Amino acid sequence: MAARSPKGISMLGKMDLIRGLGSLMILALLPSLSRAQSTPPAAGEDSGVATSFSGTVAIDAASNAASDQILAPGTRITTQNWQSYRQFMSDGVQALFAGKYFWKMPADAEIEIGPTQINPPPRNFLDATEKYARQVKLVDLPNGGLTLQNYQGGFPFPNPADPHKGWKILANLWYRYFPHVSVIMHPGGCSVDRNADVNCAVGEIVYRQLSYNTDPSVPAVVPGGEDKFYTQWYMLTEPEQQRYTASLQIVYTDLQRNEDLYVFIPALRRYQPVSTLGRCSMSQGVDITQEDYRSGFDSNLTQLKVDYLGEKKVIALLLPKIPDGKFPDYLEMPLGWPKPSWAQWQVRDSYVISVSKLPAESKNYCYGKRVMYVDKATFAPYWEELYDAKLKPWKIVGLFLHTVDIPGIGKVETSGSIIYAFWDIQHDHASFVGDPTETRYPFYANDQVPKDYLDINRYTTPGGLNMVMR
Repeated sequence: MAARSPKGISMLGKMDLIRGLGSLMILALLPSLSRAQSTPPAAGEDSGVATSFSGTVAIDAASNAASDQILAPGTRITTQNWQSYRQFMSDGVQALFAGKYFWKMPADAEIEIGPTQINPPPRNFLDATEKYARQVKLVDLPNGGLTLQNYQGGFPFPNPADPHKGWKILANLWYRYFPHVSVIMHPGGCSVDRNADVNCAVGEIVYRQLSYNTDPSVPAVVPGGEDKFYTQWYMLTEPEQQRYTASLQIVYTDLQRNEDLYVFIPALRRYQPVSTLGRCSMSQGVDITQEDYRSGFDSNLTQLKVDYLGEKKVIALLLPKIPDGKFPDYLEMPLGWPKPSWAQWQVRDSYVISVSKLPAESKNYCYGKRVMYVDKATFAPYWEELYDAKLKPWKIVGLFLHTVDIPGIGKVETSGSIIYAFWDIQHDHASFVGDPTETRYPFYANDQVPKDYLDINRYTTPGGLNMVMR
């Protein structure tokens, strides 16, 4: 059964079919504010046989052999010829082309390959890598996990190698470059089910890195933020009945310290902390948990087991601009696949890793494992496959990064500007989250950020949430 194509819904302005989805950042963490959309199987149950999305494994002999092959610019991949190019696809993308699940590639979908254009991290970030990486040390923890000592900026492991190669790759992803401060005005998200019922919401995001900064004219550690790595502030602006609901996420420099989350509830006129037990909660209509934030990964590194699966050339979509249009008109429906007009695809050299919780930390965790395809130049994830606690395929994730030209720094692929796509193959549900087009709501970074958003107290401390309605 193919999903019906709903009427157009603007992610930038008027929302005609809002059904009270609420904030993707907030309500996914507040089961008390909305009933659960789905519940992952409990850990410890009979796990059965681990399978993969496409019926193969993420890295096999054919994939490794393909590393020396070339996918030439101008190549067009369609539903008719895709199997000739499957070695360049993530496991999840192969499954979409194979039509194995409810979510399947539209018959007229097309991927056009363009030249690979790598925008490396900024010069100052790479200088910090060269200066500090040699002093970084791995430390074993009692729970069987790992942590770092002496990290001060840049990539902690510029040339990840055994022992613990997979964990080192994930650490590089965690500390990958982000601008010191950025503001996204009017980012929107829409979710759709098998019946084409749609939920949408819009908000504002303020991201600030308080430690390990490498941007010019920015202190490595912002005064007052000595123990904080970064903060992310979010406020819901649409739908109107949930306007002013806001959250603040605080992530600390101590990797062993769990991050804090606070939420401002307009009806109470005050903020309150959110339990860490809510990290795996999913609200009605939402396919994203807190573990999936920050462009594809937001978890505690010290609680994770990371297996290195290999290297793979994988097709990825990097956006020179955010596509115009209304949801779902700018997508290939019913899947919600990027249209050829977005951009040409690139072939990127990637690491493939499998991330799971350590046995001591796995009780009641949402995912059995997360397979990630991580760019070797920027350490940004492009694709992910999420498995439930029984190791059954659950979600296919596409991360379409927006390349941003930041004044004084240059073009950056890891700015935090992005379009997410989550396809839940167990519940026939999907979610799409993205930034608005630059013509209406620009992406602001560093010196471009409007002065009002530079108030550190308001946007990086819990007390600042009480200023939301003032």
